[in-house]
Amino acid sequence: QVQLVESGGGLVQAGGSLRLSCAASGLIFSGYVMGWFRQAPGKEREFVAAIRWTSGTTYYVDSVKGRFTISRDNLRNTVYLQMNSLKPEDTAVYYCATGRIYPASESRASRAYDYWGQGTQVTVSS
Repeated sequence: QVQLVESGGGLVQAGGSLRLSCAASGLIFSGYVMGWFRQAPGKEREFVAAIRWTSGTTYYVDSVKGRFTISRDNLRNTVYLQMNSLKPEDTAVYYCATGRIYPASESRASRAYDYWGQGTQVTVSS
């Protein structure tokens, strides 16, 4: 059983930065992917970024490329999402998730993930 706990959300002005953390308890094995998703009010959950736990290969949605960076600390079983140049449209509840996902193309699909955190609110004011 894997448990995920997010932290680091908050209120920030447009152009500012936040770093989200996702601490995983339980065993993370080869083939696991750690992902970040977000859901804004009235919208569907959206893929943001993902990283393969072993290789460190990363994936991003086009709208955050160049602004967000996903990284992991294997020793701490923690994944980070560094968010820079934030925009009001980045406002959402951000969730981390994990699962043993193959092929890599499935890393963008929420259905591929088995475990989810409780979410953390990110609000970007204009």
